[in-house]
Amino acid sequence: MADHLLEVRDLSVTFHTVRGPVHAVKNVSWHLDRGEVLAILGESGSGKSVSASAILDLIDCPPGEIASGQVIFDGQDLLQLSEDARRDINGKRIAMIFQDPLGHLNPVYSVGWQIEETMVIRGTSRADARAETTNLLRKVGIPDPEAAGNKYPHQFSGGQRQRLMIAMALALRPDVLIADEPTTALDVTVQAQILSLLEELQEETGMGLLIITHDLGVVAETADRVVVMNAGEIVETGTALEVYRNPQHPYTKKLIAAAPGKGDMSNGIAEVEPLLSMRNVTKSYGALKAIDSVNLDLMPGETLAIVGESGSGKSTTAKVLLRLEEPDHGEAFYGGRDIFQLSPSELFKMRRDIQMVFQDPTQSLNPRMSVYQLISEAWVIHSEILPKDKWRTRVGELLEQVGLEPDHAHRYPHQFSGGQRQRIAIARALALEPKIIVCDEAVSALDVSIQAQVIQLLDRLKDEFDLSYIFIAHDLPVVRDFADRVMVMQGGKVVETGPVRQIFGSPREDYTRDLLAASLDPDPGIQAERRLARLEKTE
Repeated sequence: MADHLLEVRDLSVTFHTVRGPVHAVKNVSWHLDRGEVLAILGESGSGKSVSASAILDLIDCPPGEIASGQVIFDGQDLLQLSEDARRDINGKRIAMIFQDPLGHLNPVYSVGWQIEETMVIRGTSRADARAETTNLLRKVGIPDPEAAGNKYPHQFSGGQRQRLMIAMALALRPDVLIADEPTTALDVTVQAQILSLLEELQEETGMGLLIITHDLGVVAETADRVVVMNAGEIVETGTALEVYRNPQHPYTKKLIAAAPGKGDMSNGIAEVEPLLSMRNVTKSYGALKAIDSVNLDLMPGETLAIVGESGSGKSTTAKVLLRLEEPDHGEAFYGGRDIFQLSPSELFKMRRDIQMVFQDPTQSLNPRMSVYQLISEAWVIHSEILPKDKWRTRVGELLEQVGLEPDHAHRYPHQFSGGQRQRIAIARALALEPKIIVCDEAVSALDVSIQAQVIQLLDRLKDEFDLSYIFIAHDLPVVRDFADRVMVMQGGKVVETGPVRQIFGSPREDYTRDLLAASLDPDPGIQAERRLARLEKTE
């Protein structure tokens, strides 16, 4: 097309820091046409979000500086417009959905008021804005939209909050919608619903859709074209199918090779005496049964994956097992003893053997403690494990075992990337020489190549330390490659349990089949076949 809906030309963005300039975006050029879905693919730090933020003038200047380039929209360069002129375009003609909806929805105002306000400040009457808000909430699939408008952000699930952000972005019927990691850390079924919703809304409005993502499955499901970015530069461009089937740049090849779900599936391990078991465990919060009569067995040396949607009871099962929450009924056996009957001193000793790695290391690592303090804290609590004069040497050994440097012991969590912080969390868990590690969504928010590195690390440590894992996840391709056995949960109950090969190859239950069908494949050709099958099924 001679005239594109939106065109970025030779854009460069520099951040000035105490250590010198950081060239976040370097001479980037791409375009988006009406009715098209363009995906910008890359890992954290690739420059994809920064280049999109420049379109809406969302870069902090200083320390950021748009060093060069143009952003052409409706025949004018947005970078040359005044703040008032930009305000007439931002939100109204070009809108954005952010990655973390809870961080971008004001917690002290109802969601209805917040959506209404986007229209009221543009001249719509409050009554008309309220009526349109109800229509928008209905359109994006929020139950009981009239009542939902009076609720607050914390009263909605993660997937529902993302729908609210979409409703807000669509309030002024923009020509361009920018979606920055719109489905990161969402369950597979919720992810599928959000992507399907975006596709439906785009077909209805004809808007151009720009998706920023690190997920090849999202690209395969949604994108017409893809721009691959690395270290601030575009390294490859093409149709989604061309780039996946015939990648030219080594970085693109590395991303595709790291995509999970293509390895051999496990047949499970031999049935022996369980290392850990749960029998008929129930936990309620008021009238809600979070888990209901759950049975679980973990064999020595096994990786047991627990999968299911949000609210299925996965994390509650882990918390009850570790006695972070007390069960209502049931038994859990480790070392021949019922965990739920242990005294405080006995439970203290047992927790040496069962450690946990949480989803977000930024939240689980104390920002005021150095890496040395974070890891050695385990020996402060369990002083019988290691003499103090050997702590520093052992911290260095643990850091090397998780792929970091001994010198990193003097740094603090904020000085590391997300993948490195998760490695520190794993080293901390290993400090107590446990028999079992519970990984609660430990790789869900990581870039695909970093995710692959952490999974390889966990797999290697499993053999080196004779570990068993309980692996809580919603990313089914990762589960397929990493786990020995899978336990599927829905509504607090165990729906199905079996070896990976059986669960993925011939699932018995409809719910399991629905989960697998909602999972995205990185191959655009396969995703196109799945979309066709879904359409035929609905017809």
